[in-house]
Amino acid sequence: MQRPKYFTPKEVSEHNTLEDLWVSFLGKVCDLSPLATQYKGDVLIRPIVECAGKDISHWFCPRTKDIRTHVDQLTCCVKYFTPRGRFVHIPPPCPRTDWANDFETPWWRDRRYEVGLLSSKTRWIRIVNTLTAQKQILEVCSEETLDEILLRYLKYNSHAASYTWKFEGFNLDMSRTLGDNGIISEHEDEDEELYSSHVDQDLFIPSICLYFNDDLTEF
Repeated sequence: MQRPKYFTPKEVSEHNTLEDLWVSFLGKVCDLSPLATQYKGDVLIRPIVECAGKDISHWFCPRTKDIRTHVDQLTCCVKYFTPRGRFVHIPPPCPRTDWANDFETPWWRDRRYEVGLLSSKTRWIRIVNTLTAQKQILEVCSEETLDEILLRYLKYNSHAASYTWKFEGFNLDMSRTLGDNGIISEHEDEDEELYSSHVDQDLFIPSICLYFNDDLTEF
């Protein structure tokens, strides 16, 4: 089976317009741009647009994977919990004849919108090109293999596949993750705090060294 693509929260946050609208929820990343285009000008798309680029897991019940519900105190009826207002594919609170319910699958269950998974933890690494002495610091997903991290690095070096990737002198298994290769930060639990503080990040970011193989492989 094809591995899913992982995204960092920062990558999701960059898709925050009506024309380019991503959200994440319950570990999934969805591109709702087609939905936003379809309902452009409709008040029901507004709550989703307001959360473009954000995680909306709090909208959902982790157990049912459906929109949270609550019991209305006045009617004692079960209703969807929509603090930002009713949105696309949520039925009206009372029966109406003008509500089209022919969409079959609500957008949060429609796999056509899924583009990948949200990383449960991101990491920072430094990639050092020993041939040119160039250094690049990247935020990557802890679930990604080195081959997938290589694809992220291609925009800085299109010949990245022509190098042997090493950590502390040992060749890395490109089909495995950083953790599987033994690249574990000594301050793993403190990473986020360190990156947001004024502490010198260079002291805590592991360095991966690239050694040229005399082979100009290019993606």
